[in-house]
Amino acid sequence: MSSIFVAAADYLFGNFTTFIQLLKEHIFMVVVAETAAIAVAVPVGIIATRNETFKGYALQIGNIFHTIPPLAVIALVFPIIGIGMRAGIFAMWIYGLLPILLNTITGIEQVEDDILRAARGVGMTDNQMLRKVQLPLAMPIIFAGIRTSAVINVGNAYLAFFIGAGGLGDWVITGIKLFNNPQILAGAIPGALLAITLDISLGAIENRLGDTSDTEGGAPDVAA
Repeated sequence: MSSIFVAAADYLFGNFTTFIQLLKEHIFMVVVAETAAIAVAVPVGIIATRNETFKGYALQIGNIFHTIPPLAVIALVFPIIGIGMRAGIFAMWIYGLLPILLNTITGIEQVEDDILRAARGVGMTDNQMLRKVQLPLAMPIIFAGIRTSAVINVGNAYLAFFIGAGGLGDWVITGIKLFNNPQILAGAIPGALLAITLDISLGAIENRLGDTSDTEGGAPDVAA
């Protein structure tokens, strides 16, 4: 067993320039897809907490997107967008929306009524309550959704290889086709380490946000 890992390390360092390029592509796809998912899911989640009908539609669409297997999403996307990294990022964006959307809605709706009444009592408008009370208190939960979405998409980025998007899936899928175990491991292990590192790093930020929200979760500020 150890000889396989040694062979994988030899393969990786023997093709180190290619590895760095594939790793950059993998990280780039995850970062762009997550940034786009945050930009859409958080505002949609905020609107959904203010309109039950809209929330129902948003969650239904998000659930539909999330229940479609990643390969099926990729298959549906590439005839429209074409082959390449843009199609891979778009597919990952679709798959990353639901965890962020759900946690945004949950985080805002779980803010205690007593806190909201206190904010209303000192004269805050709805927008002020959202900006100064609800979002800060909901931020740890929202960030937990971002963390989940990002880790999921580290894995989904491997499948983007099928539409020519690059990434570490290049080595893994090619290695499977060629029955080349060292090549498979050379692509799979860095991806697993990337997911673990990302999870730990985002988890630390999430904990910091939780500590901050607990500290600042007292009476709302009267200032506009």
